[in-house]
Amino acid sequence: MKSLRAFAYPYLVWMVVFIAVPLLMVVYFAFTDENGAFTLDHIANVGQYTNIFVRSIWLAIIATVICLIIAYPLAFLLSRMKKHHQGTMLMIVMLPMWMNFLLRTRAWVTILGNTGVINTILGFFGIDGVKMINTEGAVVLGMVYNYLPYMILPLYSVMVKIDKSVLEAADDLGCSFWGTLFRVVVPLSVPGITSGITMVFVPAISTFIISRMLGGGSNLLIGDLIEMQFLGNAYNPHLGAGISLVLMVIILLIMTIMNQFDPDDQVLI
Repeated sequence: MKSLRAFAYPYLVWMVVFIAVPLLMVVYFAFTDENGAFTLDHIANVGQYTNIFVRSIWLAIIATVICLIIAYPLAFLLSRMKKHHQGTMLMIVMLPMWMNFLLRTRAWVTILGNTGVINTILGFFGIDGVKMINTEGAVVLGMVYNYLPYMILPLYSVMVKIDKSVLEAADDLGCSFWGTLFRVVVPLSVPGITSGITMVFVPAISTFIISRMLGGGSNLLIGDLIEMQFLGNAYNPHLGAGISLVLMVIILLIMTIMNQFDPDDQVLI
């Protein structure tokens, strides 16, 4: 048994080097100034960016809800297909993820731009161009497109385990389609729902590439703000660490709340 524990040592080293140490560095920079002295100023200064936090949380919630609405029926239909068809459909769902994240997002710039594909088509019909790029709607669209597979896969993995006989039993007992859906399928798929929401919301609230490319400078999100503190002209790693720490606390609180809806008290990350 002791020999088997040795296989866990590389993972423990990995956790310490790439998880524990970076987190400790974030905490250190968040509570110290340029001279290494303890201070709460950076945490206190996070309050001036409340509007950016609110915008980020709001857009992430909208994107997560849209992903859930789209993914739930897709995952259910996918789970009821024949086995060999499920493999094909899963590959189609995963196919966009084989492409570079930056290229996928850049493609939407070409589609939504003022002289992009959609406005060019509208122009052929004499319709004035519609401003779609550099808007909050474009940011949400980019989030939904990029993170939708993260909602579909957890839902599918849970729904595929629902025995067909359970649905047939509900039908035999006189349960309508909607009754079967809300009284049988939804309760049994709660773990997939909570996992999917977590897997979409967490990257959506902290994204910066999507908001930068599709939202423009007027739709600054938390991820953009953090990046500016480390790589931008307003270089201030201590403030960036403070913002990152507050963001981590918000995400942990949201995950804790979501965990209450999981009957197994577990959230897949």
